[in-house]
Amino acid sequence: MLRNSDIADKEVYEQARLSRDARFDGRFFVGVKTTGIYCRPVCPANAPKSENVVFYPTAAAAGEAGLRPCLRCRPECAPGTPAWAGTSTTVQRGLRLIADGALDDGDIEELSERLGVTSRHLRRLFNKHLGASPLAVAHTQRLHFAKRLIDQTALPMTEIAIASGFGSTRRFNDAFRNTYGRTPGELRRRRAEIEPSAGLTVQLPYRRPFDLTGLLDFFAVRAIPGVEVVADGRYLRSVVIDGSHGVIDLHDSGENVLLTVHGAGTRALLPVIQRVRGIFDLDASPDDVGRVLSRDKHLKRMLRGQPGIRVPGAWDGFELTVRAILGQQVSVAAATTFAGRVAKRYGEKLSVAVPGLASDIAPQRVFPKPEKLLRARLGDLGIIRSRADTIRRVAKAVVSGEISFDAAQSVDDFCKSLIAVKGIGEWTAQYVAMRALKDPDAFPHADLGLLRAFDAPDRERLKPAQLKARAEAWRPWRAYAALLIWSSDANSGG
Repeated sequence: MLRNSDIADKEVYEQARLSRDARFDGRFFVGVKTTGIYCRPVCPANAPKSENVVFYPTAAAAGEAGLRPCLRCRPECAPGTPAWAGTSTTVQRGLRLIADGALDDGDIEELSERLGVTSRHLRRLFNKHLGASPLAVAHTQRLHFAKRLIDQTALPMTEIAIASGFGSTRRFNDAFRNTYGRTPGELRRRRAEIEPSAGLTVQLPYRRPFDLTGLLDFFAVRAIPGVEVVADGRYLRSVVIDGSHGVIDLHDSGENVLLTVHGAGTRALLPVIQRVRGIFDLDASPDDVGRVLSRDKHLKRMLRGQPGIRVPGAWDGFELTVRAILGQQVSVAAATTFAGRVAKRYGEKLSVAVPGLASDIAPQRVFPKPEKLLRARLGDLGIIRSRADTIRRVAKAVVSGEISFDAAQSVDDFCKSLIAVKGIGEWTAQYVAMRALKDPDAFPHADLGLLRAFDAPDRERLKPAQLKARAEAWRPWRAYAALLIWSSDANSGG
């Protein structure tokens, strides 16, 4: 349940529960002692008496307390819980690894080693920030993901068991009987029939306000020709999943982002969804971000027009790094053109088609792996020699393991390893950390677009050190401040 330090907010949570305030959906869960279930604060059922409820910071904490998920409000459909945001970087990194399947085999010692802490300390951090152990978090993630697939798709149960990381149908069935008191098949019979469709489509919830238009505008001017497509409120891109080609296809339904995956096996579905959630920053908490950034009068004005600002992520860290190098000291449009030329020459031809999409606008290639660019000839593509050399050096460092985009590492260590490559500076490192490692506090303080945003007729332009000092008040959301400023200038931001 919520710790004593959180009880100051208990009255707020109680009011949110009674009023079914959607702003708090996913921020906490309501355990009902008389029924043994836990609910979202927006549950439409009659509100239980106050003395019969207990608040939990996460669904995993409620589950570990022995409560079962409500079948009416479906906790698995809540937006991502931001309870850990800005608290523990180790927990944040651990959650990303768990989402990628790091605990599918239950190896807490290996996860701890990757994070550079003892298993005891990791359990202590998870219990402090999430109210549940790492294994409980992983189990709840698998369970909730499987429940969504049961409700939203026509996948056979054996494939759902594999996709959600249970390892066997027996473990899958036992988990559902123990949690819901029903078999997966019995739960599926409760739902409406699913219309068959091309590809595999799932709903991705988010917390409002959500500026999807702003995100699509950001991606549109940076979309790598042949690799990404942004058109008619839809984002598509080619991907490589476990060595196989695929296409992710997203659009907004008004209630959720709808993700259709073409060409991917079900085993990789959960990691794909987690990466897509990162690309569109679906787990962000606009209220938390706005509360901090609105203290700056300049940013407060900008937030009025863009209350649902998100930090765009990236499918692949190496691809983003190459894209950032190509964007050094040139326009966004020029960098996009260069990236398209690199993909056309060195990227594999996409082997997956998107039904109903004309071939001339569909993704056609996958971005080349670092091995392909170790000795790439880039000069005749219009890329100057110094940047071509930097791209080859980065490719070599990634292949050798000197640079990794693994979520387990600290952002500081990552930036140091990237800056160690000749041709990579602080701007590129912070930009990649912001988008590929999803660091909400990354901030390229020397960026010209950020500096000129504070221009005024009666004073000189801010110097990088001055902007960095001003941005201290924006922690831990400096990346959101950067996107807020860049969004007013399409030619800024890499």
